[in-house]
Amino acid sequence: MTQRPALPFTLDEQLCFALYSTSLAMTKAYKPLLDKLGLTYPQYLAMLVLWETDDVTVKDMATRLNLDPATVTPLLKRLELQGLVERARGTDDERLVYIRLTGAGKALKRQARDVPGEILCATQQSPDFLLRLRDDLTRLRTTLNDFMDQ
Repeated sequence: MTQRPALPFTLDEQLCFALYSTSLAMTKAYKPLLDKLGLTYPQYLAMLVLWETDDVTVKDMATRLNLDPATVTPLLKRLELQGLVERARGTDDERLVYIRLTGAGKALKRQARDVPGEILCATQQSPDFLLRLRDDLTRLRTTLNDFMDQ
């Protein structure tokens, strides 16, 4: 039987902590930009999905965000109260709930266009580095999800 190598066990040596603390820092960097738009970070992610592909089901939105539909529904209800989206039951299948941008939701996209560039500046990293990092993290997420699905 092959033994696994002993891995470091201090907090700062943990990959999970590096990912977690970086995620917190990234969310913190987005906050002042999203405050101007009246959005929280999870709401911004939902809006990105809709700006990319309008008129999606709650289930498809949840899948896209790697979240449970029960987690996405309250977030979408708050966006609806803000007048940015509307929810509608499917005509062929009433179990399906579709999310559509309102005029205000579409207009908000124009106001949000500068957010990615401002985040790029905040990272003080090259676009190439950030694209490689994103691709590496996407591969890691896929590998971990596949592992958990076994």
